[in-house]
Amino acid sequence: MDQESEILDLTGLKCPLPALYARRWLERAAPGQRVVVLTDDPMAAIDVPHMCHQEGFCVEAVSRNGVHARMVLLRPELTPPASA
Repeated sequence: MDQESEILDLTGLKCPLPALYARRWLERAAPGQRVVVLTDDPMAAIDVPHMCHQEGFCVEAVSRNGVHARMVLLRPELTPPASA
């Protein structure tokens, strides 16, 4: 069963903070839970998906409107252990 998405508004934060906060949220989330991440740092739309791929989280969507980005992230049912 899909859980409702939560919104993590990280506007005003500069990298690497959006990726760090998104990772912390996903690590604490229940398996299968989604989060919508909102940012206004142009690098966050690159750094957050990169972090997700490294940590085993899913990026379902990334959209941009000027400097603002909206990313839909998912903690999969089974998250592989992070590499050292």
